[in-house]
Amino acid sequence: MKDQTSNNNEVVVSGNKPASNADGLDLLRRFIRARSPAIERCDLCGAELGPEHPHLIEPGMRKIVCACQACAILFSSGAETKYRRIPQTVRYLPNFELTQSQWEGLMIPISMAFFFKNSVTDRMTVIYPSPAGPTESLLDFESWDEIVNCNPVLKELEPDTEALLVNRVRDSADYFIVPIDECYRLVGLIRTKWKGLAGGTEVWTAINEFFGELRKRSTRVGKTAHA
Repeated sequence: MKDQTSNNNEVVVSGNKPASNADGLDLLRRFIRARSPAIERCDLCGAELGPEHPHLIEPGMRKIVCACQACAILFSSGAETKYRRIPQTVRYLPNFELTQSQWEGLMIPISMAFFFKNSVTDRMTVIYPSPAGPTESLLDFESWDEIVNCNPVLKELEPDTEALLVNRVRDSADYFIVPIDECYRLVGLIRTKWKGLAGGTEVWTAINEFFGELRKRSTRVGKTAHA
């Protein structure tokens, strides 16, 4: 039996009971909602979030969560709380002083890494990105102290929430103080786009775009005076 349309504005489907136009519109709305992108929400209160929103970090777990402005304000005082608010300021350090021997003294196996003060261990931590995800490396503290003496701006790093991000890959010399979530964004980018042994064109293009974006967003910090 063929599909037919009756005179009383009902859609008649062969072998089924009549369905009204209103029912058809309701099905269409549900179909559209099912295909719509998931709405991002605050991990603390469930409020809907916009594309740009604050992030918090749980230092003990190194877990980053999304937050609305109201919830983020609760963790902006610097007091000892479960979460710490991650800042959004990016500082570019064009006159950062780091010799090749100082870098080699840090014993990092690749030419890209980030450094932050871990409030749980009360020590500096160094992590480098890899196709397998973030990898922690042992830090030679004598070498690190020498670099800090040359660049006193590093004494201003906020524990857990800010990091020195270093990119010395392929003759680059990029040094930033960045929010810690940007470091993990870079880690995720490399992990998802890396192909084969050398990474492939796509990942290196994405890395260059990442650092180019940081430069555009950043505030340039002048020459770092010696202490």
